[in-house]
Amino acid sequence: MMNWFDMGSVAVISHTKSRAVNAENPTGEKGKGGMTSSVLGPSRKGSPCIEKIAPGEIKVLADIKGPGVIRHIWATVTDKISPANRFLLRDLVLRIYWDGEKTPSVECPLGDFFCCGFGTTYFVNSMPVVVLPRGGMNCYFVMPFRNQATITLENQNTETVPSFFYQIDYSLSDDIPENTGYFHAQWRRSKITELARDYVILDDVRGSGNYIGTFLAISTLERYWWGEGEMKFYLDGDDQYPTICGTGTEDYFGGAWSFARFEDGKMSEQTYNTPFLGYPFYSKADTGIQNNYHNDDCPPMRAFYRFHYLDPIHFETDIRVTLQQIGSCHAGIFERQDDIASVAYWYQVEPHMKFQKLAAPKDRWPR
Repeated sequence: MMNWFDMGSVAVISHTKSRAVNAENPTGEKGKGGMTSSVLGPSRKGSPCIEKIAPGEIKVLADIKGPGVIRHIWATVTDKISPANRFLLRDLVLRIYWDGEKTPSVECPLGDFFCCGFGTTYFVNSMPVVVLPRGGMNCYFVMPFRNQATITLENQNTETVPSFFYQIDYSLSDDIPENTGYFHAQWRRSKITELARDYVILDDVRGSGNYIGTFLAISTLERYWWGEGEMKFYLDGDDQYPTICGTGTEDYFGGAWSFARFEDGKMSEQTYNTPFLGYPFYSKADTGIQNNYHNDDCPPMRAFYRFHYLDPIHFETDIRVTLQQIGSCHAGIFERQDDIASVAYWYQVEPHMKFQKLAAPKDRWPR
């Protein structure tokens, strides 16, 4: 059996079959790629993208018969859209269904799935998620399935998307261990968190599995330091108190002491990208990217990721994940309210509980 997480396993000759789905080969069939003609002739870039996704339209990106494993997803979308609809990456909704299920195991705005919150893209350099100039979004989450994998994209923007480029790389193989879980991802948001009440990143998960990642997009709505809140993991029947309780928000994402650096007597936060921990975006910093968030009328926006590839959080019957909103100032720590969006990534046995209803497009836009 191939070890999906061991780079050395690529030297092992297996009997899997490599396939890819994109606009040049929508079915991923053997010998069926690049069949569309262009002005240059047959098989000369005749169908590089999906042209025109109308408002409200749902496109099936892939419908794959298993057993198999999705190993890589790449996507990019045109940026030729009016300024009034500039939050397109929050308006495009990615959904993934396993083995013919009726409710999705993945439901997430496209940008946030790739750790790009706030409707924009920026440089992300982690092991499972990589976002490169200019808006090339990649993920390497391993996604095994036994019978069928269906991936859709819905345009909930008010304008037609002129073009959408993508590729889904997968392998077909019977070698799916019995104890293999299915990949899940869920987006949530609270435009203003409730005072002294922990923000819920994940809830209503039943069954056994592994929690493997968190993406957090926070707009700070109050003054002073915002990152004293602790991450909590309630496991297997935990009620009032969790089994795992962190020590602070910046601590959970691998940093310390407010991510601070001092230059000329002034403190500033440092962004960073590492394989499993990252602070890739701060709207008030000079990130070298084109975005709409350097205006003084926008609250500071920050994005973080942590992937538990080397330290998965195991659960047998259920899991609940929350984050406190606690700040600190000269007077000490205090309860605060901010704007938080998040994505939880995990594997679990099926069936899964139905997700809460996804917020309407305008309720997903940055404030």
